[in-house]
Amino acid sequence: MVQEERRRYLIQELLSEQPRYRDMEIPDKEREQRQLLRSLMNIRPPRPIGDEFLKVQDEYLREEVRKKGIVCSDTLPVSLFDHRLVLWRGDITTLKVDAIVNVSTPI
Repeated sequence: MVQEERRRYLIQELLSEQPRYRDMEIPDKEREQRQLLRSLMNIRPPRPIGDEFLKVQDEYLREEVRKKGIVCSDTLPVSLFDHRLVLWRGDITTLKVDAIVNVSTPI
């Protein structure tokens, strides 16, 4: 199964779970399919789902991660002030790290 087939399968399965979405058509464009899949995954309540769905979802997400690439924290430059800190700007979903801290100062 290729990535597009996985995406369509996952969308169809998620649509079929909810009566109000069962007749919704899957968009033709990849970008719109990705948006729809993300939305359906985000609104789905936590409940059991079949093994086949989980297998396809895992394959789909692994491929998405592989395409995005992973940034290993060991390759990032450390702070001049504290060698335990790294300041980095980018997509945090691509970081392979132990922890992420978002620091903001009150105004």
